[in-house]
Amino acid sequence: MTQGVLDKVTKQSLPDKYGYFGPFGGRFAPETLMAVLSQLEDQYRAIKKDKAFKKEFEFYLKEYAGRPTNLYLAKRLSAHLKTLKVYLKREDLLHTGAHKINNTLGQILVARRMGKTRIIAETGAGQHGVATATAAALFGLKCVVYMGLEDVKRQSLNVVRMKLMGAQVIPVESGSKTLKDAMNEAVRDWVTNVADTFYIIGSVAGFHPYPAMVRDFQSVIGLEARRQFYAKERKLPDYLLACVGGGSNAMGLFHAFYDDPSVRMIGVEAAGHGVHSHLHSATLTKGSLGVLHGSKSMLLQDSDGQVQVAHSIAAGLDYPGVGPEHAYYKKKWACPVRHHHG
Repeated sequence: MTQGVLDKVTKQSLPDKYGYFGPFGGRFAPETLMAVLSQLEDQYRAIKKDKAFKKEFEFYLKEYAGRPTNLYLAKRLSAHLKTLKVYLKREDLLHTGAHKINNTLGQILVARRMGKTRIIAETGAGQHGVATATAAALFGLKCVVYMGLEDVKRQSLNVVRMKLMGAQVIPVESGSKTLKDAMNEAVRDWVTNVADTFYIIGSVAGFHPYPAMVRDFQSVIGLEARRQFYAKERKLPDYLLACVGGGSNAMGLFHAFYDDPSVRMIGVEAAGHGVHSHLHSATLTKGSLGVLHGSKSMLLQDSDGQVQVAHSIAAGLDYPGVGPEHAYYKKKWACPVRHHHG
């Protein structure tokens, strides 16, 4: 069952009309993009009330992507931990192998409503790129994916998958040659080709309304998990645990539990060589307030405000920013953030 996707799932009224989650968020965009971002915001508000859109979106989530995904009891891990019962939300069982397809299907339907014929995206690990290429192929739209050269090398199989779907993959050789730089190039492309191009952002980051729109498309994860967990345990979970790069996976899970104070949300960031080194991606822990890729949030920067290179062996987690709603959650609840070395 996917009913309820895009319906209001919490009492949270954020973001506000300017795209802010408390002090985080907003729309910091070049003048060229302001008109299309306003159009996108109007379209986003319209689809949330449009039963036909919801029905179409839920059809593709179920019939094409393969929802709902299983909530699986990890018996051996639970036995090893002894005091905890661990369930895994199996988003890897979706078509294309990750949660990214939820969001790309939603955004591609928005793009079609706006009359856009060309799709662009950025990707780090390649999962969002694959999901975007797949959604574009499903509807016969041109697709260009920007990917840092470093990620092209370490995620070469996903590059092959994107090309198989008919997408053009453009390696980005500037900066750290990873996700941040791929997003920079995608924005440059969008500014140049704004008339016919729709930019599918893969995370809960970027210009308003992207953080909220991506959250809503990914909220199906938490909505399903909530129902499934209660059916199995007759209670809500004590903890939610998810990795945070930009944050769509985690926010998709967390959002449905916003109004439940008994449920603790734990975001896991990549600590790389350690949070006290300069080689990590622990933005929520070590970052400071700044603007990156169109929104105000926590980011890794030096004393002059220059964005620092993030590091992780995990492609896609090495992003020097984080979604503004995650920054808001941490400020509101002082959420614990765990670090995985690597």
